[in-house]
Amino acid sequence: MRGAVKDGFDGLARELDSRICAVPDFPKPGILFRDITPLLADATMFGRAAETLAGFAPPKTDAVAAVESRGFIFGAAVARMLELPFIPARKPGKLPRKTASARYVLEYGEGELHAHADAVLPGARVFLVDDLIATGGTLRAAAEIIEKLGATVPAAACLIELESLQGRKHYARPLKTVLQYR
Repeated sequence: MRGAVKDGFDGLARELDSRICAVPDFPKPGILFRDITPLLADATMFGRAAETLAGFAPPKTDAVAAVESRGFIFGAAVARMLELPFIPARKPGKLPRKTASARYVLEYGEGELHAHADAVLPGARVFLVDDLIATGGTLRAAAEIIEKLGATVPAAACLIELESLQGRKHYARPLKTVLQYR
């Protein structure tokens, strides 16, 4: 198996891992991209992945937030499963009304995320979902936006963790992942 798994998901991890392609030198030389499109093409396995992520939601969750763009795929599915509102954290210029923002650093660049200023009520508990954690920058930025809006992020979940980039260390909040790649 190319990926490893923790927290007792060995069988599921092997199945998920078999549907994730490693693409070297994308989007830049030296980056090993984890392509989830084969997983998305398998409705059963996509459903199992989303159900697993939904299972990580803490009690009394009020909304689900996710990061553009691949995080939207899982975040929207999780929000639907939990029957909760979905909050998109988007790149600049994508949202039409007043926004809150936060900057972040990736393994191959910098960026900024925005969410509508009225996306969440103060005091709400928001479960943060993304497809992958690498450096932790996008997750941290999404959590910062939610917190700027007066809500809390009691937990986050990602399908994939790239352990060598130490994103968990930089995110520094409760986080669960299903697949871990070294």
